[in-house]
Amino acid sequence: MKRKSPLNNGILNTRDAIFFLMLFLFLFNGIKTEAQEQNKENRSREFYFSWGYNADKYTETSIHISQPTLGNDYVFNNIQGHDYKGWDNRILHKDLTIPQYNYRLGYWFNKEKGLAFEISFDHTKFIVTQGQTAHLTGLFHGKQTDSLINFSWPRWEYFLNNGANFFCLNIVKQMPIWETKNHNFKLDFLGKIGAGPVTPHVQDILDSMHNHPHFQIGGWNAGIEGCIKLTFGKYVYLEYTNKLDYARYSGLRVYFGTAHQAFGCYEMILNLGVNFRLGKRNLREAPRVIKAEDR
Repeated sequence: MKRKSPLNNGILNTRDAIFFLMLFLFLFNGIKTEAQEQNKENRSREFYFSWGYNADKYTETSIHISQPTLGNDYVFNNIQGHDYKGWDNRILHKDLTIPQYNYRLGYWFNKEKGLAFEISFDHTKFIVTQGQTAHLTGLFHGKQTDSLINFSWPRWEYFLNNGANFFCLNIVKQMPIWETKNHNFKLDFLGKIGAGPVTPHVQDILDSMHNHPHFQIGGWNAGIEGCIKLTFGKYVYLEYTNKLDYARYSGLRVYFGTAHQAFGCYEMILNLGVNFRLGKRNLREAPRVIKAEDR
């Protein structure tokens, strides 16, 4: 029997078309004329939005499995996992949210000091590497066990393939590096730090027993980021990010029990974004200075 692939290789669909249309409208908004730009300068609130994709590496992790009714309370010690990028193979022939994507939505609450609040989401994927020798210790089928097993399908499988899913609320600090005289190109460094919940999609086979694949709120994470941001024409920007994240998962529902684990994650992220302003325009004009010759 063939295994069902966790990937969707369908053609570009309606949801993707809507996304591309929205992105186009954002970018179109970012290249308006200089006159429109001057009017926008009077608006009170500045925001930004970006979308992109990531590649990830994980530390080793120990996965604790608790299944009291089955007589199981064991740990896979220092097991290895990997990501599944998805964007490196025919990205336009699958849903945009199938690969490892991420987005950022932020608000500059103090633009002069380069300070912003940001909501970030990283759709990372964690898959326990098949075929490795796993060290299992603890209570297994009611007996104390300390043994090595071959972690492979169809008896064993464990992945957060529809997302390990890091949500964070970040504080952002922007520091200028370089800017052209006409202000059309600008290079900045951004530092970010934040924390929030994880919302993994849990799917596994433990000793040939399948769980029901599902999403859940399953713990917390905290991360720190360093970014290089290149802005074109003041509105459109490209952002390259290196991120370190620590994620701790608890109460993940498996067959007749729960799983617990924690790992560190190193991410490389490339995002395309746009700055935009919202709010009422300041229509008050500056007082006119009356020159002596006008009297």
